[in-house]
Amino acid sequence: MVAIPGRALTGREETPDLELPTPLDKISPAYPARAAWGTATRLRAWQTDAIGQYFETTPRDFLAVATPGAGKTTFALTIAAELLARRVVDKIIVVAPTEHLKTQWAQAAAKVGIPIDPAYSGGKGRTSGDFIGIAVTYAGVAANPLAMRIRTDRSKTLVILDEIHHAGDALSWGEAVREAFEPARHRLALTGTPFRSDINPIPFVTYAPGGDGIPRSAADFTYGYGHALRDHVVRPVLFWAYGGDLQWRTRAGDEISARLGEPLTKDLAAQALRTALDPKGAWIEAVLEAADSRLSEVRKNVPDAGGLVIASDQDSARAYAAVLASIAGEKPTVVLSDENASSKRIEKFATGSGRWMVAVRMVSEGVDVPRLAVGVYATTISTPLFFSQAVGRFVRARARGETASVFLPSSPSLLGFASELELERDHVLGRKVNDEGDIFAAENALLAQAQAGESAMDDEASLPFEALGSQATFAHVLYDGAEFGHAGEVHVGSEEEMDFLGIPGLLEPDQVRSLLQNRQKQRRDINADRGIGNGLRAVDEEPDVAAHERLAILRRELNGLVAAWNHRTGQPHGVTHAALRKECGGPAAAVATAAQLQARIDRVREWASRKSG
Repeated sequence: MVAIPGRALTGREETPDLELPTPLDKISPAYPARAAWGTATRLRAWQTDAIGQYFETTPRDFLAVATPGAGKTTFALTIAAELLARRVVDKIIVVAPTEHLKTQWAQAAAKVGIPIDPAYSGGKGRTSGDFIGIAVTYAGVAANPLAMRIRTDRSKTLVILDEIHHAGDALSWGEAVREAFEPARHRLALTGTPFRSDINPIPFVTYAPGGDGIPRSAADFTYGYGHALRDHVVRPVLFWAYGGDLQWRTRAGDEISARLGEPLTKDLAAQALRTALDPKGAWIEAVLEAADSRLSEVRKNVPDAGGLVIASDQDSARAYAAVLASIAGEKPTVVLSDENASSKRIEKFATGSGRWMVAVRMVSEGVDVPRLAVGVYATTISTPLFFSQAVGRFVRARARGETASVFLPSSPSLLGFASELELERDHVLGRKVNDEGDIFAAENALLAQAQAGESAMDDEASLPFEALGSQATFAHVLYDGAEFGHAGEVHVGSEEEMDFLGIPGLLEPDQVRSLLQNRQKQRRDINADRGIGNGLRAVDEEPDVAAHERLAILRRELNGLVAAWNHRTGQPHGVTHAALRKECGGPAAAVATAAQLQARIDRVREWASRKSG
């Protein structure tokens, strides 16, 4: 086996032999040492399986879907090193979404002896003979696809397409990527989220019709969050949902009051979310304070644990940073753009021990800061793609028992994304038109997807709008698709909220579920001892809470649980309510008694707990 030019083993201890599957028996003896980052002593089981599948046929195109934090970089560089060693390829091109990720790839590749130039640009032409490959962005490819095609065609080239779904960000980008890398000897596509909010096809990805006739992306190897969690490759994620009372003035001059989390029209829901995230409002300040309290609890067991606030825009990011500085007593790291200075700030934060980083969008994908353990989703972007990538910043496991906590508004769409975290998704190209009576089906599907896209959210954010006030209340913790919390209104800073904020930062997944259930039960027992029934204060203790207000609180809680059950199972709300009436008795929720509503709430929680178990 011929060594790779410039190949130098790192100074780590000798890597133990791996018991690899039969398809890998042709791989060189040096293979086990070629794990990225220069620190891994053994490949993870999924990486070994995926590499084995790859080398069974060494296909020209291969799409690997692995949850954020699972180790896609290690997987790709291991394959690259072996292809170089076999002389199957002699050049590498890495395509990444951002400038920062180009540098990150170059650093990772250097640790396994593959020198990559992250400063290359299409107009640069030749690069130094010290490099085996280059790293470019999708935007850079689109700027000069012909130059990239000439470079690709000149050598036996492996192209690694990181977060390949970005090649569909614009139709011109997809066309440029296809033109530039069509001559490549091999193309290895990677993504943690193989789905998009539009129907732009992703280059070099195979689409196959599903049972409904709709074309969907077909991965060659998939390793989802659920698998990674069972293998202890990623952290369990707890989602902390916060509701509250909001007031705002529309562009028409109307003053609106609503509760975050209640069913609202699309426009009102967007305005409610913007009101909650207003940097001058009390809602975001209360949530940031709760998140900082959670971070303090986590740092008792994980001293270098850090937090990240993902903001919608630069002005909000600066304002959130100022609020956090007063809360935490320490200035956060602020990352506002995809520039070299920003990359250096991220790297400094990643290797330091500071508490908080505040960023706009660039830290939502691919950036490797393993010590991030607490996040605040403070952006108006409500697409499954962005949400999944944002949550992916917190799930990367370093040691057994670490957990991730993500704080978010109690928005039905966001809670739906959170409850579906373990589901595998595919990129859907369009909706099949079944008959002449459905001639507008395809157009309606395109319209719905466009409305759900990030561009639609950006348009909404530009409309005249004035937030008047906001107050936050703790709603519940969402874990493994089940909700854990206390009935009724839970004020920020209360004992009830601290029941959950104070859970230890080191817990195994099954311990998380058990502890959440115990905290919920303990508070109910305390309330019962105080004469407080069903998690609500007795009339003599809080006489200003009228019966109709209690019923309204219980109905909101029940409707929220039924909505979460719908997101998790797909069962229509009406079917769930009918099943609850059948099991627990009583009329419709609108005329049910407090006891009947509480019984239904308990039953939905029991269903969720059984399903989680």
